[in-house]
Amino acid sequence: MISRRTISSLLAGLLGSLMVLSASAQSFPNKMVTFMVPYPAGGASDAVARMVQIEYEKSLGQKIMVENLGGVSGALGIQKVLAAPADGYYQILGTPMELVMAPLALSAVKFKPEELRLASLMGRTSIGLAIRKDIPANNIDEFLAWAKGKQVSYASVGQGSLYHIMGEQFKAQSKLDMLHVPYKAAVQIFTDLGGGAVDMSFTPLAGPAPGMIKDGRFKLIGVSSPQPHTLFPNVAPISAHKTFPGFNFDIWIGLQVPKGTPEAAVQKINQAMNEAIKSEAYVKGMSTTGSQIPAPMSMAELDKFYYGEVERYRALFKAAKVEPQ
Repeated sequence: MISRRTISSLLAGLLGSLMVLSASAQSFPNKMVTFMVPYPAGGASDAVARMVQIEYEKSLGQKIMVENLGGVSGALGIQKVLAAPADGYYQILGTPMELVMAPLALSAVKFKPEELRLASLMGRTSIGLAIRKDIPANNIDEFLAWAKGKQVSYASVGQGSLYHIMGEQFKAQSKLDMLHVPYKAAVQIFTDLGGGAVDMSFTPLAGPAPGMIKDGRFKLIGVSSPQPHTLFPNVAPISAHKTFPGFNFDIWIGLQVPKGTPEAAVQKINQAMNEAIKSEAYVKGMSTTGSQIPAPMSMAELDKFYYGEVERYRALFKAAKVEPQ
């Protein structure tokens, strides 16, 4: 039988541990913080990390080290963070591609999206519907009329990618005969779309795509955001067409922490990053990439948004019959 003294000792030890954890969370951060960018240096996510780094250091009050670790469609870096203590000192700069879709598309990914928590939404990039330049269509109506009775090929960067899911959703809503053509890299898609080897592709309106569209390499006939894009104000949102209600997609990037991170630390991370993304340098840097800065969101708003995205994409994967490979 356990004595009263032993029980008291155990309770005292537990209380002491909780007090230490609480004090640690309240004093967060008291050492350097690491950003995990789950891709090699030089990519889009890495560029965002470098743009926000200085402003985030100011608002958080600590130095930030950027760590790059690519592999398994971004999942390798995330799994490394999830294996570390959930104390707020190891943060992830991620997008829905690796945070939500990789676990749904790849059997090698061993984490679930719910193991993470979105601490700040830092940017959003619209996606455009691009078609080969010789198709006699300049808007969605004309494209649907041209495509009727044909098999339409659409390119993506692979099975289970966002662009594959968008293509399948477009196929389901339009009821067109569509063939998925997976590629290994976006540059190959641009080459083949510009050369007429594939009919259409969804492409982010950032990086090289806007310049190629303006140069006439291929046509832009719709955008997947609810509002027109600032670079292409005359191109209507796809969701405005009666055939595609609710067809709204974008690529967001945000700061993630493991689900078990102390609430006090999460709140400080949220407040500090919300302050950093308002800085003139960050806003200017993101605008040059074609991305928009979302309004700062509270943790309650972020939880609703992120877990809503998880459920949404889970349903879209199921509807498209995409199984982990």
